Amino acid sequence: MSTNNINWKILKDEMILEQLGKELRRMRLERNLSQAKVAERAGLDRTTVVKLEAGRAATLLTVVQVLRAIGKLELLDAFHEVPQPTPYMLVEAQAEYLKKQRKRAGPQSSGIVPPKPKSTW
Repeated sequence: MSTNNINWKILKDEMILEQLGKELRRMRLERNLSQAKVAERAGLDRTTVVKLEAGRAATLLTVVQVLRAIGKLELLDAFHEVPQPTPYMLVEAQAEYLKKQRKRAGPQSSGIVPPKPKSTW
């Protein structure tokens, strides 16, 4: 969506729907697509696209279908947040990593003790 710094928190739900409809219309027009063409691509009736652009209530499915039809599904990325690991998960991962570390080979003993050098006394 365009970066016009809308303060979404102060808008009523109906105003948000209206703004979303305007943005969908703007994106459609940027691609030189008619409402009929978007409706055809989305498998919807043209009146559904008209209502959506007017800010009238629509299902999420309809919004997804229209976003797909206008090639803007990447806008849904805003709804997907990668979960941050908890401190416990970090400790577990570190312990697993340390457990998998190979131990360095030290000097190997053959079990035979070498003779002591003779004393010079």
